[in-house]
Amino acid sequence: MGPTLTDVAKRANVALSTASRAFSDPSRLGPDTLRKILKVAQDLGYSPPARVAELDGEPAVVTIAVVVPDIANPVFSAFVKAAQGQGRHNRHTVVVADSDFDPDREREAIAHLRGRVDGMVVCSSRLDADEVLGLCGRVPAVLVNREAAGADCIIADATQGLRETLDYLTALGHRRIAYVQGSARSWSNAHRVEVIHSLGERYDIDLELLDWQTETVEGGTAAAARVVASGASAVITHNDLVALGVMSGARALGVQIPDDLSVVGMDDISFGTLAQPALTSISVPLARAGTLSMELLARAAAGERSTPRTQRLATHLVVRASTGPAGARVLTDVRGRA
Repeated sequence: MGPTLTDVAKRANVALSTASRAFSDPSRLGPDTLRKILKVAQDLGYSPPARVAELDGEPAVVTIAVVVPDIANPVFSAFVKAAQGQGRHNRHTVVVADSDFDPDREREAIAHLRGRVDGMVVCSSRLDADEVLGLCGRVPAVLVNREAAGADCIIADATQGLRETLDYLTALGHRRIAYVQGSARSWSNAHRVEVIHSLGERYDIDLELLDWQTETVEGGTAAAARVVASGASAVITHNDLVALGVMSGARALGVQIPDDLSVVGMDDISFGTLAQPALTSISVPLARAGTLSMELLARAAAGERSTPRTQRLATHLVVRASTGPAGARVLTDVRGRA
């Protein structure tokens, strides 16, 4: 049996789709990559069958998989939509897998897709970064909201957004601030907790970290009683869905937003503007991350090799009506402790 296209791809250290493109659509490759593949093919004695040139001269199809934890969450929907838009621009096909926050489903999805796609974007994984990269194997991968050495990573850095939030809340007189956490499996949650804990030490505030695992409206509603019981005059939540739930649950307990409790979410989803009152939130550029991840994989599909690096995208505070000056609850609490 003679050499195969797979042999050429392995010897040239490129993806199989890139090797195929050298014969079916060479204009899509950089000159150095094209020369390398053709030289390897010549050295191995490989001659492409007619079918490699694709029927009717059509170029090879590049398929990218995008794995997200919850496509029902508007922030991940925006991520997927941006990735699909960039994929169309690149003339790539995008397939989407939703793990539903389940690590086993995520493993299954990545393992199933690995041999069927030319690149993988894994967003807000519930798995360790090394495990994700191991599951992806030789398939080029971009990790979003997950940091790993030796991989292309895109991170929405919460530092600026949380700093602006604490500046804003303390200027309004808030000194006891609660933070409602997300899932223990979430890298974003660990990152945000680390940032707010570090920032909290620089401000004259009493920071209350509240554990919560369900990153949904229902989770926020269930967490509302703990927020109110903490005595905080302001609360920051892991995401906007939790914030909307906290607002609903707090109102059911007779707490007025923002007169008694200021609420700040994170993600700045469009639904937040429709809340009553409209939700103050930290804008997280996950749509931009979707576009960037596809740009990185387009270069990989074209055979370009670059040193993996981590790109950090800044966040910022968007002030709306769910936040206001520290009110009657703070005064009552202070007098009660006097």
